[in-house]
Amino acid sequence: MFRTGIQLAKVRWAGLALLLFLIGGALQLSNAPTWAYWTAYLTCYAAGGWEPGWAGLQALRERTFDVDLLMVLAAVAAAAIGQVLDGALLIVIFATSGAIEAVITQRTADSVTSLLNLAPEQATRLHPDGSEQNVDVANLAIGDLVLIRPGERIGADGTVVEGLSEVDQQAITGESVPVPRRPGDEVLSGTVNGTGALRVRVERAAGESVIARVVAMVEQASATKAKTQLFIERVEQRYSLGVVVATLVVLAIPMVFFDASFKAALLRAITFMIVASPCAVVLATMPPLLSAMANAGRHGVLVKSATVMEAVGRTSVFAFDKTGTLTEGAPEVTRVITAGRLSQDQVLRTAAAAEQSSEHPLGRAILRATLERGLDVPTAQDFQSLPGRGVRATVDGHTVRVERAERDDRHGADDEVGKRVGKEVGTVVTVHLDDAAVGTITLVDRLRPASPAAVAAAADLTGTPVHLLTGDDETTAQHIASRTRISAVHARLLPQDKTRIVSQLQEAGERVLLVGDGVNDAPALATAATGVAMGRHGSDLALDTADAVIVRDEIDTVPRLVALSRRAHRIVVANLVIAATFIVVLVTWDLVGHLPLPLAVAGHEGSTVVVALNGLRLLRAHAWSNDWTKD
Repeated sequence: MFRTGIQLAKVRWAGLALLLFLIGGALQLSNAPTWAYWTAYLTCYAAGGWEPGWAGLQALRERTFDVDLLMVLAAVAAAAIGQVLDGALLIVIFATSGAIEAVITQRTADSVTSLLNLAPEQATRLHPDGSEQNVDVANLAIGDLVLIRPGERIGADGTVVEGLSEVDQQAITGESVPVPRRPGDEVLSGTVNGTGALRVRVERAAGESVIARVVAMVEQASATKAKTQLFIERVEQRYSLGVVVATLVVLAIPMVFFDASFKAALLRAITFMIVASPCAVVLATMPPLLSAMANAGRHGVLVKSATVMEAVGRTSVFAFDKTGTLTEGAPEVTRVITAGRLSQDQVLRTAAAAEQSSEHPLGRAILRATLERGLDVPTAQDFQSLPGRGVRATVDGHTVRVERAERDDRHGADDEVGKRVGKEVGTVVTVHLDDAAVGTITLVDRLRPASPAAVAAAADLTGTPVHLLTGDDETTAQHIASRTRISAVHARLLPQDKTRIVSQLQEAGERVLLVGDGVNDAPALATAATGVAMGRHGSDLALDTADAVIVRDEIDTVPRLVALSRRAHRIVVANLVIAATFIVVLVTWDLVGHLPLPLAVAGHEGSTVVVALNGLRLLRAHAWSNDWTKD
């Protein structure tokens, strides 16, 4: 709570500094008395500068010197020679960037904490005598037997000992459809039970559950990535300290060796600090990156910081989650096979009739496909859900069962339906009419139309294989990989497995950009050099953990973002050269000659304007190019 208060205070102080700067500017433009706009600007100094100034002083106590303190000193020096507007602008820039960073940090921390809400607070523990007791999930011990009723969230990792049901594990494993669970199968905390009751033996303590490990992994990875800095920030301490030392030397030498007056020496020293201050260097970096962020935002990609915008361009390996990322996260009917008794349309409409009262994603997909084909759906009676298997209903006087078919199911050596089940990609359901199998329906998670082109562009940009990370089975993963031409496939992954693979790639020297959407992707998103979340249906944790968000779920924006970042990097380098040239020329002039103060200010501000305008080039629509291969 204390940290939250501090970070909210940063936002308030930054907002106040900006407001006072705008008021001062308005007063100055309206030819108000000098004391009026000076008062506004100096109050802006106090509002936006006290926190970085105090932080800089605290850093001095630890024998470090950062650019924040130098910016405050440069702003004060600017005001001392009458350039109060320039100093106020510098204060506003730094206060605003600090506030944005604080908000993002707090949102991520809040999201990690809220992840624990996926697991229920209480569970129903069963005693040997059959009695039930509601207990806190945190108090469950290994070996306890718990009852999971239909529709409840599972409170602990464990093994099913009794019952049949289907469990929605998409939040944890990324599997696109609920999976059957029967005695001997593992269930995970935070997942949602289907229509059947389960008795589960607890196998892991609450602190060791999958959810708890996800929280720990996200916190650890986020803390590690928080150390990443912009290029200019990596040299700020030495540069800032060097400017301060050099300013003191410039102040002392004329008085010691040339009998200059204190006023003349001070004027030369202040001029030196202004022309040597890194204002142009800071703006050499920020305008291109901020312009690139704005351009990406116009095209539906929210980049959370300039640090991220800079880092994206250094991506050397792309990795994609499957469900909800390369695919749409919703099953669709791709194939209907008949055993000969009914036509394909009759198989489909018969299954749809039995499924029309079901809330299962597979049932809704079958009904949707039937209606899209223009087929009428008969009325069904006596609907019954079969936990862990499917549904049963009476349709036109016949008993119809629609059940998930396992890959090793067989209905006899000569049964054409049974022969093909194991060969199908995706989820297969068998349609029974009066206990006779009349056909199968195959459902596959729908591939996004732009996914193949996006993967191809990603591979072209880096020249390295694209990786697919998914919790689905190997067959389904290979099917998606073949359609998108992904060569590196990793299937049946839990959150820690995805994190491990990303870590291994980065330990090998790669910079991984990972695209995902679910809670199961969050630790890997935090671990990757750059994490990108699908925004439309992404989980809150994935959205807050990721460094960038694709707002409209347009997967082809990912390679465009990398190309844009690389363009921004080239402009940053050019700007740094321009800024450094101005600083070297003006500093040399001031040291070996006599640089008039107005000319010093003009040169300093001129370099700032030049690099700022150069950076704004990335606002043009042309910067968001379709031609990725140029980068």
